[in-house]
Amino acid sequence: MSTTETAAKEAAPAEDRTKPAETRVLTEYEHESPLIACRFDPRGRYVFASAQDNSVLRWDLASGEKTIFLLHDSWVRAFGFTNQGETLLTAGGDGRLAWWETAAQKPEPSRVVEGHHGWIRALSVSPDASQIATGGNDLAVRLWNADGGSLVREFTGHAKHIYSVEFHPDDGNILLSGDLAGVIKQWNVEKGEETRSFDAAPLTSYNGGQRVDFGGVRTLCFSPERQHLAAGGLHEASNPLGAVHEPILLVYNWESGEKIQTLTSKPKHKGVAWRAVYHPLGGYLIAVSGGSSGGYLLFFRDAESNEFAQFKLPNIARDMDLHPDAFRVATTHYDKRLRISALGPPEVDQPA
Repeated sequence: MSTTETAAKEAAPAEDRTKPAETRVLTEYEHESPLIACRFDPRGRYVFASAQDNSVLRWDLASGEKTIFLLHDSWVRAFGFTNQGETLLTAGGDGRLAWWETAAQKPEPSRVVEGHHGWIRALSVSPDASQIATGGNDLAVRLWNADGGSLVREFTGHAKHIYSVEFHPDDGNILLSGDLAGVIKQWNVEKGEETRSFDAAPLTSYNGGQRVDFGGVRTLCFSPERQHLAAGGLHEASNPLGAVHEPILLVYNWESGEKIQTLTSKPKHKGVAWRAVYHPLGGYLIAVSGGSSGGYLLFFRDAESNEFAQFKLPNIARDMDLHPDAFRVATTHYDKRLRISALGPPEVDQPA
């Protein structure tokens, strides 16, 4: 069980903290450059973000103090945590994977690995935090020892750039990776073998006029009971370079591998489903959409093809994360702000 799921089950009353219709912005943090990715640390003390000036930012949620982490020569697109949240991992477009002390007052990387040739687009930490998986533009998924940083194994077979990697939350021997071509591969970690694949072709397209492959599996997540796997990205890309496309999520039955749902936004927002997470208590899927229509949090229930609620964010959104308390949601924005929103009504006290 993940840290978020454990913390959420301990929080009460659950019903007061899972009301998407009453979502509201609580706090805004500012930087000097547009923001990209974001994650809360597993203990819920900080929120991290990456920026287009190649920096990583840490905001203390109690004080609002900002600390800057400098190393990467390109955008950081992926975060992870090991050592019970005391170690931060960053992975960037420069191909480097770095280890940091999460709470350091003067951050310096404790280890840096030249992980990939070209961009690292995705990172996932195994359930026991002993291994780190990364994927990127060199078509490889690589497995690293979390303590020493040594390369454990490499998985090959993708024909296009790898956009997402995700360990099964309960089984560190199961790893998923999704690519630009709309292919999701499942790997046996110990043997280094592909065991099956999921067809996510609706998430990708080729535009002959612009001569671009566009889309890809931008996000992967498991439902709390592990019965479903969701994959997200974009579709209806009639003009990719003009940002004319719409967010979409595909839901699979985990046991059979069959696609059982296609989730789209009812008002036909123009954007990308950059990330999706299942709420551990609320019984719904949260996705963040960002694009030419602006930024939205979209909320989906089982057996419903369109969102049952949405929250329009003040600016184009590029990533999202759910706090371990399952009450607060972080979103990063092109307007150089990170916003913390709440899922419950105003009368519910913000958790400490």
